Amino acid sequence: MKHLSALTTAFLCLAAPASAEGDAVAGKMVFKKCAPCHSVEPVNRVGPTLAGIVGRPVASVADYEYSARMRAFAEGGRVWNEALIAEYLLSPKAMVPGTRMTFAGLKKIEDIANLIAYLKAPAGY
Repeated sequence: MKHLSALTTAFLCLAAPASAEGDAVAGKMVFKKCAPCHSVEPVNRVGPTLAGIVGRPVASVADYEYSARMRAFAEGGRVWNEALIAEYLLSPKAMVPGTRMTFAGLKKIEDIANLIAYLKAPAGY
């Protein structure tokens, strides 16, 4: 977990301007890695919809059955803000051990920033 915190700190320091200016068009391309399991439409697939994820409470899509570990992670009112999404995307299993999400994570800070930009406004891209 210590390694994940260092990566998150590095992301926030290096990509803070990028996350504000992330390229949503490039993020749409990155989203292709997510699309087999997730949608940006209000439709669940194997994973929950990512429509409106930025600013949404963790594990809060009403018609999706989250794992017990993800529900526990949501306790205390965690909200998917840009920093939390960025940290999660680095290594979902490190952040939420026991999650059903099998995706290993995104390694490029630029990809994470671009994906977040896309998730904030997918309909326009």
